[in-house]
Amino acid sequence: MLTISSRVFNQDTGFAKKAAADGPVTITDRGKPAFVLMTHAAYQKLIDGGPTLGDALYMPGVADIDLNAELPSCADEFSRDVDLS
Repeated sequence: MLTISSRVFNQDTGFAKKAAADGPVTITDRGKPAFVLMTHAAYQKLIDGGPTLGDALYMPGVADIDLNAELPSCADEFSRDVDLS
């Protein structure tokens, strides 16, 4: 991802727009990331990325899922006891 200063951005917005066509451009203010310039299509893809965890929890039938189901035997191989005291 390309990073440019706010000064460069202000002096040459055309360059920043062309660069954003290839991927997000980080714009810094006093050396720290402040903004990200991206195409509208990239932004839409970002916000329309799919269902969130909240959406999944509100799906019909989720209340019927047994969260206390037995884990497959291979889970023992990767699990360990944890002391929570």
